[in-house]
Amino acid sequence: MPADFIGKWILETSNKFEEYLKVLSKIFGFLKIAISLSQTKVVSQEGDNFEFKTLSTLRNYELAFTVGVEFEEYTKGLDNRTVKSLVVWEGDKLVCTQKGEKANRGWKHWIEDGKLYLELTCEDVVCIQAFKKKE
Repeated sequence: MPADFIGKWILETSNKFEEYLKVLSKIFGFLKIAISLSQTKVVSQEGDNFEFKTLSTLRNYELAFTVGVEFEEYTKGLDNRTVKSLVVWEGDKLVCTQKGEKANRGWKHWIEDGKLYLELTCEDVVCIQAFKKKE
């Protein structure tokens, strides 16, 4: 049975987020603001149907998808690009590949030791964020 991602998750650590944002976009002012923001992820899950909400004081981002079904995603507030996204299960990890202007772009979500992890990749940069569950 797939992992249960449901809940509210608060950003605890972020490694190489600034480098990741620089690869996505050249908007310097936005980068400095974005890396300083606290993030909260709210995840709803019903079988293979997911809704991820990433909330911050500057911008919110919502993503709804069904595992195994390719969809068009507009990354509003991130780098404002349209990509073709496909999320699949790899064991207990949700793995997304995104096709568009940037090479080797995608993300992975998984739960380990009670924390939600997010690995963001773009070109040769890998950012790993860890979220703790809000009680």
